[in-house]
Amino acid sequence: MKTKGAILWGIGEEWSVEEIELGDPREGEVQVQLAASGLCHSDEHLVHGATPVAFYPVIGGHEGSGVVTKVGPGVTGLQEGDHVVTAFIPACGQCPPCSKGMQNLCDLGANLLAGTAISDGSYRVQAKGKDVIPMCLLGTFSPYITVHQASVVKIEPDIPLEIAALVGCGVTTGWGSATKVADVRPGENVVVMGAGGVGMNAVQGAAAAGAKRVMVIEPVARKREWAMDLGATHVFENAEEATEKVNELTWGRMADKTIITVGDIQGEDVQTALSLTGKGGRAVVTGMGNAANTDVKLSLFELTLLQKDLQGAIFGGLAPRAAIPELLGLYQEGQLKLDELATTKYSLEDINQGYQDMRDGKNIRGMVVYTDADR
Repeated sequence: MKTKGAILWGIGEEWSVEEIELGDPREGEVQVQLAASGLCHSDEHLVHGATPVAFYPVIGGHEGSGVVTKVGPGVTGLQEGDHVVTAFIPACGQCPPCSKGMQNLCDLGANLLAGTAISDGSYRVQAKGKDVIPMCLLGTFSPYITVHQASVVKIEPDIPLEIAALVGCGVTTGWGSATKVADVRPGENVVVMGAGGVGMNAVQGAAAAGAKRVMVIEPVARKREWAMDLGATHVFENAEEATEKVNELTWGRMADKTIITVGDIQGEDVQTALSLTGKGGRAVVTGMGNAANTDVKLSLFELTLLQKDLQGAIFGGLAPRAAIPELLGLYQEGQLKLDELATTKYSLEDINQGYQDMRDGKNIRGMVVYTDADR
């Protein structure tokens, strides 16, 4: 079918909304008519070349929700009319990581940035006669996607689709970074570095886990206000201010857990997080940076003698097939705030404005919302 999508033709260019050709579902695949897509910072990394892909053009977007419209052969557990959320990590449920309870490390994610379809290694999207890589095998910057069944999770039909999209990436990643990877316990002191679409949910997760203090470092004043509304107890403009105050509030013991959720992580952020973390504490690296950046600032003396733990995290360490319905269930019961996260909604044609607003710190999460005019 012919539809449209936001294409990136090269590093440093803007998103170009134009006609694309979308293939029908093949073995194990479904086609989904999307309701919305989040504007995640991970797609911004494609613009600057910080995230390497096999080639350009790329169709962006990996945080979406919609309704299944076509079902290919061999699909199980999904049918036309089902409401689904995209998971930027596919989960087969059978490979060694999945079998060990680590769906977020599923082996099907090996070609996330190569763009080749899981089912047969070909491409489902073309533009101007060229193959197009869909971000994370999804490409939700289009009102329609054709994806493998391992990349979508069925949800209850009474959940608003525009809001459900948020748990496809940012919410789950942030929440799990606090509740699973950092393993925040009741009474602990937690620092969250960066209050964007992921960091705000690390705040919500830490608060829900019973943290005594949730202390946020965020340079944008409006985001500091939003963080307080979502569960932060203290907010600081920069790390220098935070270090002094965290030391004072904890009587010199510092934070039990520190979570790095800045949009573009730098090597020095790791040492900052470790310095904010006390003896036997854990620093979690969730934010993404340039794939070519291997220069990490780290005091090995401090890491060893104070027995600190440095831990990476993807998708918050959570299993997409379990976590997505669970988090939406918490939303339905009023225990997780999602509506407040979607601060501005855009048409697909306004996607470049949406990303400029993200750079300017105007949103927690900008959302592309699709209408009948997009189809």
